[in-house]
Formats: sequence, C-alpha cells, structure tokens
Amino acid sequence: MPPRSSSCGANGIDKLDFDDNRRPPSTTDRSDPGGLLRDDESLLSNVVDGVIERDRRKLRRRLISLGFTALLTARTNDDSLCAGSIAAYSLYGPLFQSRLRFTQGQVNAVSTAAEVAMYMPVPIFGYLCDRFGPRPLSLFSAIFFGLGYLLAAVAYHSGPSKNGGFPPAVMVISFVAVGSGTSCMYLSAITTCAKNFGKGKHKGLALALPIAAFGLSGMWQSQIGSRLLYDRSPQRYGEVDVYRYFIFLAILLFVVGLVGAFALTVVNEEEMTDEAVSELERSGLLEDNPFFQRSVLQDSSNGYGTLESTENISNPVGSDNGETDSSSRKPRRRSEDARRKAWFLNNATRNFLLDHTMWFLAAGFFLVTGPGEAFINNLGSIVNTFYFPPSSGPPSSNSPAAHVSIVALTSTLARLLTGTLSDLFAPATEPLLFHDPSTRRFACSRLVFLLTSTVLLSFGQLFLASGLIQSYPPLFALVSALIGLGYGAIFSLTPIIVSVVWGVENFGTNWGIVAAVPAAGAALWGGIYAAVYDAAASDNGESGMDKLCYGVGCYAPTFWGMMICSWIAVGLWAIAWRGWKGRGIPVLPLRALHTISKDD
Repeated sequence: MPPRSSSCGANGIDKLDFDDNRRPPSTTDRSDPGGLLRDDESLLSNVVDGVIERDRRKLRRRLISLGFTALLTARTNDDSLCAGSIAAYSLYGPLFQSRLRFTQGQVNAVSTAAEVAMYMPVPIFGYLCDRFGPRPLSLFSAIFFGLGYLLAAVAYHSGPSKNGGFPPAVMVISFVAVGSGTSCMYLSAITTCAKNFGKGKHKGLALALPIAAFGLSGMWQSQIGSRLLYDRSPQRYGEVDVYRYFIFLAILLFVVGLVGAFALTVVNEEEMTDEAVSELERSGLLEDNPFFQRSVLQDSSNGYGTLESTENISNPVGSDNGETDSSSRKPRRRSEDARRKAWFLNNATRNFLLDHTMWFLAAGFFLVTGPGEAFINNLGSIVNTFYFPPSSGPPSSNSPAAHVSIVALTSTLARLLTGTLSDLFAPATEPLLFHDPSTRRFACSRLVFLLTSTVLLSFGQLFLASGLIQSYPPLFALVSALIGLGYGAIFSLTPIIVSVVWGVENFGTNWGIVAAVPAAGAALWGGIYAAVYDAAASDNGESGMDKLCYGVGCYAPTFWGMMICSWIAVGLWAIAWRGWKGRGIPVLPLRALHTISKDD
C-alpha cells in the first residue's frame, strides 16, 4: 500500500483523506484549510434556515386558522339562524285554508313537499359538501330560497284557484325549492362546524350551536311576520301578511346564502384526511388494499413522506433547480391527494352503510322525527280544534305564533343543554391507559340524554292524545314545550353521535344519510294526520273545500300512534348502544351514571 501524501509536510494533515466520497481538494482548500469547515457550516445553515422557515409557515397557518375559526363560528351560526324558515309554516298554513281554500290534505301536501325536499336530497348534498366544500351548497341555497319564496308570494297573491288564482301545485313546487334551500344552508353550516371543531374537546357544543340557531330561526321569523309584517285591514287586522312575509324571506335568505358562498370553508381539510389515512395505516387495515399500496409506491418514488428530499438538501434554499423540481411535483401531489381523499371517503361511506348499528340509529330517528315534524307543521290546525264555533278562535296567548315560539325556544334550549352537558359528562374517546385513576367524576353517555329526550317527547304526545288539553286549551303550551324539548335534543344529539361513532372526515355524507329519513316520516305522519282530520270533519257534518274540524277526534288517534313509535325508537337505540359498547366505542353500560377517570 503506498504511503499517504500530505500537502502540509510529514507532520501535517489538511483533510480526512480516508473518505472516498470527499471531493478532490481544490486550490481554495489548499490555500485555506478552513474552507471545508465553512462548506459544512453553509450546508448546516441552509438546513437550519429551511427548518425555521417551515416553522414560520406553520405558525402563520396556525394564526390564520384561529382567525378563520372565529369568523367561521359567527358565519355558520348566522346561516343557521336564518335557515329554518320552514319552521314558521304553522304561522301561515291555516291561511292557506281560509284564504286560498285549500283542504287540510292540500295544506299538508305543501308542507310534506317541503319536508321531502329538505331531507331526501341530504345524502347527495352531503356527498357534494364532503368533496367540494360548503361554498357551493351555500350558493345553491341562495338560489333555491330566492326563487322558492318569490314563487310562493306570487301564488299566494293570485288568490284561490277557483277564482282564477294559481293551482295548489304551484305552491307545492315553490316549497320544494324552499325545502331544498333549507337543506343546503343547514348542511353547509353544520358540516363546516363538524369538520373544523369535531375533533376538539367541545365537539358537542360546537355542533349544538348551529343546530340551536337553526331552531331559533323559526321563532324570530314568525315574530317578525306576526308583529311587523301583519295585515292592517279592518277585517283581517293582526294576521300575518303572507305576501309581504314571503318577499321578506326571499330577499333575506338570498343574501345570507350568497355571503356564505364566499365565507364558508374547512380549515386544513387535507391534513385531517391525511391523519385519518395514517391512523388506518397504523392499524394495519390498509396492508392488503391495492389502491393504498399503489399510492405508497408512487409517494416513495416521488420522495413524498420524507422531511426533505436529497435534491432539496443538496440545493440551497431558493435554488432554481429546487424550485423547478418542487413546482413540477406539486400537480402530481395534488392529483394523488385528491385520489386518496376520494378513495378514503368512498371507503368510509361503504363501511357506514354496511354497519348494522347505523340502521338501528336511522330507524329510531325515523320513528321520532316524523311525528315531530308533523306536529310542528300542523300546530295551527291543532290549536283551532280546541275552539268550537261560534268562538272567534284562539286568544293571542294560545295562538299558532305563540306555540311556534314555544317550540323554537324549548328546542333551542334543549340543543344547547344537551350539547354542553354531553361534552361535560360523556365518556372519553381515548383509552384509559394514559389516565390517572386516582381522580374520578360522574359520567353519562350521550345515549342517556337521547333516550330521556325521547321519553319527554312521548309524554307530550300522550297528554294530547288523552284529550286532557281539549278540556283546558292553555295546557297546550305544556305539550309544545315537551315536544320542543324532545325534538330539539334528538336533532342535536344524533349528529353528535354520528360524528363520535363514525368520525368527522365523511360527516356530511354520513349525517346526510341519517338525516334523509325524517322526510319519509314527515310524509307518513302528515298524511295520517290529514286523513284523521278530514275523516273527523266529515263525521261532524262539515263539507266543501274549506271544511274544518273541532274536537279531540281530529287528532287523538294520530298522537296515540306517535307515542307508540317513540317507545319503539327507544328500544332500537338501546340495541345500537349495546353494539357500540361491544366494539369499544366510548359509551357506558346501560345505566345512567358511572364513575370514570377525570379525563375520561
């Protein structure tokens, strides 16, 4: 082996020449022994600068996210606070009978069309919201609301069809548009909240706020109609001016939907999807998936999944070659991310549909929400059955507008309370391994709140079916309060349970599938109520297009059936609860209170 040479004499070493990968010494190296050190320092400085710049970008994104969070909270609540205009249907529904000469069946057909259009397309709208974001849905809501209420205003202003006015079918078509607008605006708001806040500690409250605002919308809009936009003619003084009221709603909701089309967004949605895929990868569920394996191979070949590629390290920050390579990879990465997101969401939808506990949850939701919708839509006609002719009708304290407000207030209170309390007392979504068992507190599953709310709902139906209210009509406020509490809590807790059991990444589609069932329930129970009402009116000797019904026979059979359905729903949800408990999903045994760790 030949002796090693040295440029500094026999006793000097100017480089570590045992490194075969070291570049040959240059003239600069020979004249400046510290040059190599400066090269290493320059490389390290570039790496440090890149890390600092990355951290700055992360901090900037975090600050922007916090700002967006505050704005989105206000924006989604504004949308929800206006979206529930259909809840004021009882305010003007009876006027369709007295002014337009609709039968009770035709009045129910209009409300049922709105309910079907509000619930049936929700899976489609949820699918679009998960894949394209909430903004297109908010734009659709502006168009649906504007056209729907304008057409309804024109149809109402034309008068009864037998006097040359528009036929009832035109009103049905207009409320189909109103129902679709309600669905789009509500779903865009709640999905935005679920995806932005659904993984936080207060997911229940985050979802309860827009849902509660949705319940309040019917109250304040009905009060505007009855106290500001009322008919001032001597014969009809105090009644809502339906034409002006519909014009007001058309303008208001068009503007709100248009603003939401620019303001609503999901912050860091790509990161949320990547985290969900990473969790599936760590669980080992994706090892045999062909799409995932192909995606991993492509990521590896493109240098994805590493902190920095070798090219980026060798090129200083701001190098032209590095920027060119990075820009050329961005379209490929975006395309792959879009394909991975679509695969993940489609797989989540398939698993959701194949889960038998979902069908128990949806069946119970169908059995309780259909009667609730039918009650709200027919509040006006129910109140009128308490006052036989020649009475002038219900007093202002027991008017349809008063009961719409009672239902809205109690429903809103229930949504806020159940959302907040379920956050405080629900079991944790994390394992007990990392919790301190020395500190304990009471805990209560969200299913306890759900079942209790259904029992309250059934009590309201029982009081009405028993005929007790017919003897003392002011007690109808108790019925409205009980049904409002139960109905609001159920509509608040069910989407929260969906987000806890199946996650928030595909929440729009999952909740849309469950939320579609009230359409069938509303159509079924609206038809049953109308049939019982018209049959009782015929038995009382009423006939003609404007036949009205009075007495307990107009509604009692319907509400007995509703009460039975509520108790069947309790049983179905108890079965689903046992299934979730068996999988280790964070629910408690079938008892109301249980002690768990403090952070549990």
